[in-house]
Amino acid sequence: MRDSCAGGLLQDLRLAVRALCATPIVTCVAVLSLALGIGANTAIFSLVNSLLLRTLPVNEPARLVLLTDGAATRPRAWSNSVWEEIQRRPELFERTAAWSFTRFNLSSSGETSVVDGLWASGSFFETLGVRALLGRTLSAADDRRSGGANGPMAVISYGFWQREFGGAGDAVGRSIHLDGVSFMIVGVLPPDFFGAEVGRTFDVAAPVADEPIVRGRDSFVNNGGTTFLTVIARLRPDQSPDSATTALRLVQPQIRKATLGENGQGQFGSRQSIDRYLTTPLALLPAATGASDLRPRYERPLLILMVVAALVLLIACANIANLAMARATARRPELSVRLALGASRGRLVRLLFTESLVLSGTGAAVGLPLAMWGSRVLLRQISTAADTVFLDLSIDWHVLAFTAGIAAVTTLCFGVAPAFFTSRVAPMDALKEHARTNAGLTRGAMTDWLVMVQVALSLVLVVAAGLFVRTFMTLRQRPLGFSTEHVLLVTIDASRAIVDPAGRMPLYERSREAVRALPGVSEAALSLTTPVGSGQFTPRIEMTDASAADAQGPIWANLISPGWFATFGTPLVAGRDLTDGDRKGAPRVAVVNEAFARKLGIRDPIGRTFMLYPRTARSLGPIEIVGVAANAIYTSLRTPAPPTFYVPLAQFDHLSELGIRTINLSVMTKTQSPMMLTRSVSTAVTAQDPRLSLTFRALSDQVDAALTQERVVATLAGFFGVLALLLAGLGLYGVTSYAVARRRGEIGIRMALGAAPARVVRLVLSRVTMFVSTGVLLGVGVSLWASQFVAPLLYGLEARDLLTLVGASVTLAAVGAFAGWLPAWRASRIDPAEVLRES
Repeated sequence: MRDSCAGGLLQDLRLAVRALCATPIVTCVAVLSLALGIGANTAIFSLVNSLLLRTLPVNEPARLVLLTDGAATRPRAWSNSVWEEIQRRPELFERTAAWSFTRFNLSSSGETSVVDGLWASGSFFETLGVRALLGRTLSAADDRRSGGANGPMAVISYGFWQREFGGAGDAVGRSIHLDGVSFMIVGVLPPDFFGAEVGRTFDVAAPVADEPIVRGRDSFVNNGGTTFLTVIARLRPDQSPDSATTALRLVQPQIRKATLGENGQGQFGSRQSIDRYLTTPLALLPAATGASDLRPRYERPLLILMVVAALVLLIACANIANLAMARATARRPELSVRLALGASRGRLVRLLFTESLVLSGTGAAVGLPLAMWGSRVLLRQISTAADTVFLDLSIDWHVLAFTAGIAAVTTLCFGVAPAFFTSRVAPMDALKEHARTNAGLTRGAMTDWLVMVQVALSLVLVVAAGLFVRTFMTLRQRPLGFSTEHVLLVTIDASRAIVDPAGRMPLYERSREAVRALPGVSEAALSLTTPVGSGQFTPRIEMTDASAADAQGPIWANLISPGWFATFGTPLVAGRDLTDGDRKGAPRVAVVNEAFARKLGIRDPIGRTFMLYPRTARSLGPIEIVGVAANAIYTSLRTPAPPTFYVPLAQFDHLSELGIRTINLSVMTKTQSPMMLTRSVSTAVTAQDPRLSLTFRALSDQVDAALTQERVVATLAGFFGVLALLLAGLGLYGVTSYAVARRRGEIGIRMALGAAPARVVRLVLSRVTMFVSTGVLLGVGVSLWASQFVAPLLYGLEARDLLTLVGASVTLAAVGAFAGWLPAWRASRIDPAEVLRES
């Protein structure tokens, strides 16, 4: 019985392949459509899988949890003092570990390059259950202040081992120089391990306790208030997350009090912030899939793009169903003969369904490599020049199961209806002419509905594409309050140059003057942060004038040198600019933007004063407002310009007191491409101190990077929208052509009785108009309902934007008119005499 079933299936498979090969053009079109649809869906799912679903390549990832607090849905950074308190309580978990990403200057053969690094606790690899490929991993003995017994140790990634050492087996035991400190390599990690944070990877991992050796006075470890570590724990086999959370909260008061510090007022500011720190409950998050900063940003866009890709696949399935119905109608005589010779209707359904299965299986087989290529292209689009995103896009069972599942669903979508429709043929009636006519009518009704569904889904996709493209264009053209062209951003890191904090400000000023003197440089300025950058400085302030409103919400601050506003082209609307005379010892001054004055309800802010860090140990002021600048964007391009004040950098010469370890030098260039000046700027700055670490970026690139999400979504939605229009046009063309062919005799008789060609064209186009108008009405309803899901991704327009709806409807109508005009024109050229002879 089993052998006969297997033999029957093999016979059906051979017959299906033979039937599909008999119509190679139709088969190729169907396979290509399916490959594109399945490939697009699988490519996006591959990113979703890597970012949201794939578990870490470690031992028993389900037992891992991340430490956070409050109602947070993502892990937060902790100070080293909190990490040490967790370590002192081994009874809480089976094991605990901590890590923080960094970058090292790697010195090799007289050259220096920047590599991605990881500060990892000695328990990091043991907690995750990761073993070294060569040598060993870091241990608790390595994670000791001033290095372990044998000095600083490090482990390297598999990729770094291949790049720097050519995969040499004697790499273990060699030394590498990171930021001028020698580390001995004790192990090479396996190739599939990238860390515990999805989206990032590292080249070198060193113990957290060695961080002060590298950073010196700027050490995060030695600064109890600096939060930089992510803490992960492994639960015991008999421990649930709830019981672990309960045990953690029992010791929370001791941990919080021990890490508040003796100078709590200076560290945390107001009494309210201290109380909040002491009372916010500690919490645990599942960590089987690791931590990731990318998830909050890309989760919703990727899921929406998956829905968009699925709709495109449905449109393609409708087209293929139409093709299958056409083939089935042509094969009714063949199938009636099979029935007459004894074949059962179930056998016919199985045979036709097998043909659909072969089509979808072939489409999936072709689409899978397309998906792997497409997912890597998408990953490159998400990455930027400064921040490379790493995702493990290798095929796993999730991807294979998704591809197989979507192939099965497409088989059902385009294979079931034609199979059952064709199997209804009667052994004798199917050979008669009237049976063919009835079959044509039945098939026509079904294809009409399929085309209207295609039009409706296409409109939904075109509306979505219009909304996303307009969002991207609106953000791209938004006034920023500064010029993005001809500005080079240089990040100067002096912490690794072992420069005394008191000497950094003079060093930065000498560097600025040296760059200003370069040919091709119009202006240069120093600053703490740059526009649309990742850094932010939001200290508490308080106006000394009782008539001013309280500063509710964050107030942004920037420490700048003279020339800042000229460098970025931000105009002053009142008062004066900062000058070289605004230095330490001189009266403290500030320039504020218009949003600052509006937020505090000040009509004329010139001459008003405010306090920085009021009522704390490091209170500064009064600071007099001497100028008002135009508003400028500092963070997300989606948010309004924040209230901001600018104070002289020279009045904060001990930058380390503020936790500042790097400074930005912004250069206005006269050249077309600011990146052309990187070599001369690097020479001028390192001439002041060759130990300075520099990174370069064009301001225009930084602004473009801020639009990465919007660009990717708009590009993909636009591509899918155009593809949907093409498929809808093909569907309309096919159905109209079939209707003209079916009614050829009727049209010929009408023309023989005096109907003009123009009337025939109107007759055909009226049918197309019915398809398009019905589909558009359905599509508008679906678009209005679906608008609630895309609204959070839009900017500058409503989700139910009338202009976009009208534009999409007109575009689809134009495509439908063009698709219907070709068959209508051919219908108007039918020769009545020839039709009458054929009849």
